[in-house]
Amino acid sequence: MKDFSTFEFASEGFPARPVYTKGTGPAVVLLHELPGMIPECVDLGRQIAAAGFTVYMPLLFDQPDRPFSVVKTLGLVAQLCISQEFYCFAKHQSSPITQWLKALCRKAHQDCGGPGVGVIGMCLTGGFVLSLMADESVLAPVASQPSLPIGMTRDHRAALGVSQDDLEAAKARADAGVPLLAIRFSEDSTSPKERFDTLRQTFGGTPEVVRDDEMMCWKRGKALETIEINSGPGNRFGISPRAHPALTLELRQAGHPTRGAFERVLGFMQEQLRQ
Repeated sequence: MKDFSTFEFASEGFPARPVYTKGTGPAVVLLHELPGMIPECVDLGRQIAAAGFTVYMPLLFDQPDRPFSVVKTLGLVAQLCISQEFYCFAKHQSSPITQWLKALCRKAHQDCGGPGVGVIGMCLTGGFVLSLMADESVLAPVASQPSLPIGMTRDHRAALGVSQDDLEAAKARADAGVPLLAIRFSEDSTSPKERFDTLRQTFGGTPEVVRDDEMMCWKRGKALETIEINSGPGNRFGISPRAHPALTLELRQAGHPTRGAFERVLGFMQEQLRQ
C-alpha cells in the first residue's frame, strides 16, 4: 500500500488505529468488511480515489492488504463476537466503535472541506452507516450487504443493529434531505431480506421502481434507495446464491450488475458531495 498515506487516529477513548488515505476531493470513509482490509477492498479504495475523492480507510482489525482466507475469517468472527468494540448480536444497540468512526468522519470533513463526507460500510460494518448517518458530517451514507446483528432468529434478521437514539437521529436527517443507499444480493442470507424490509419501513415508504430487469431491482423511496442484485436461480450472469460482498470480491467489469451498483455508488457520492 505504498501509494497510500497513513496516520494514526485516536478519539472517544479508543486507542489509535491506522487510517490509510489516497486521492483529492471530498472525503469518503470506506469501512472494510469482515475478511479485513483485503486487496479487493484496497482496490475499491483506489477506484474511489481515482473518481475524484479523498478516500479514508481505517484499519479496524487484522492487517492491511492480506488475501481473503476462510480460516482467517472464521477466527476473526470468534474474536469479534467477544469484542467490547463490536456488538455482533445486539438487535437495538450501536457498536461502540461507531463513536470513534463518527470522530473520524468529522476529521475527514475538516481535512477535505466541502458540504460533508461519504461513508461506505460493508458486511460487518454495513449497518454502522446508520449510526454514522446520525452525525452532521455525513451526507452520503452507503450500506452494502449489512450483516449485523447475526441472523440467529427472525427478529435478528429484521433488526438494524443500531440504538434507538442513533436511529431517530438518522431518521431526522433523512427527513431533512440526507438519503441512504443500501445494496445486497437478492438471495444473500447473511444480509437478509428482512433487514431491507425494515430499512424500507423505517426510511422509505412505498418505493418507486426505477429499474427492474435481469440485472437488479433498483428502488427509490422517500429517503432510501435500494439496489438488490439478482442472484436467484437462472440469473443470466451466473451469480451464485451465496454471493455476498457486492463491491469487493464479487465486483466485476463493465456490463455486470455489480459494476452497475458500484457506478451508482460513485454517482450517489457525486450528487451528495459536490453540491
